[in-house]
Amino acid sequence: MPVQSKKEIIAQDIIQKIRFAQYKPGDYLPSEHRLCELYGTSRETVRKALAQLTSLGLIQKIRGKGSLVLDVQNFTFPISGVVSFKDFDKQQGKSSDIEVLNLSERTSPSNFGGHNLNRRAPSYYVEHLRYIDNIPSVLNQEFLFKEAVPIITKADVINSLYSYLERTLGLNISYSTKEITVERVPERIAKILKLTDDHYAAVIRSMSYLDDTRLFQLTTSYQRPDKFKFIDFERRKNAARS
Repeated sequence: MPVQSKKEIIAQDIIQKIRFAQYKPGDYLPSEHRLCELYGTSRETVRKALAQLTSLGLIQKIRGKGSLVLDVQNFTFPISGVVSFKDFDKQQGKSSDIEVLNLSERTSPSNFGGHNLNRRAPSYYVEHLRYIDNIPSVLNQEFLFKEAVPIITKADVINSLYSYLERTLGLNISYSTKEITVERVPERIAKILKLTDDHYAAVIRSMSYLDDTRLFQLTTSYQRPDKFKFIDFERRKNAARS
């Protein structure tokens, strides 16, 4: 049997403590300094062990707070693919409700997530809230460029945004780039998602492209960190061609 490294021993020990609820979802692990003392090792080794737990979706590092234990029995949500809520629910065998909070005509921002887009495009702005088990869990704020999406209704968003884009409008959605952070969110968003006093949420900013490489959608997704862990996911298969 291969000998485990120190970081693997630490990671496995913490995994067992999470499994048997010594560290419960919503708890913070002991500080890195305290973990160094507990396991008699260096901070570098502890950080490598914590990085392994993060990659497994068991904890989330919160700046200024520490390592938050996530609820691994809750839902997984894809981050590197292009997938609609309806697609996701079908894959997971779950159901959810969507409430459209805002559907209006606006001009898209010229800067998005630190990226200079070099233009501002006439767009539809859509803000919609997803409920899981009657809990507000995901708030999406989206800009859909009118040159690709000339018209959209609340019913289209509720029924399946991507089904409408692909099947009704005939768009060939190809890929997206995404940036994932954990941030302290504005008061309004914290109230909508019913976050705790620290107001932290997982934030995913994505830019979606058509198969001719045209950018057509900007999305900022605010997600309750206690309701999701993040997994890798394959590129979207074009539903319009299936």
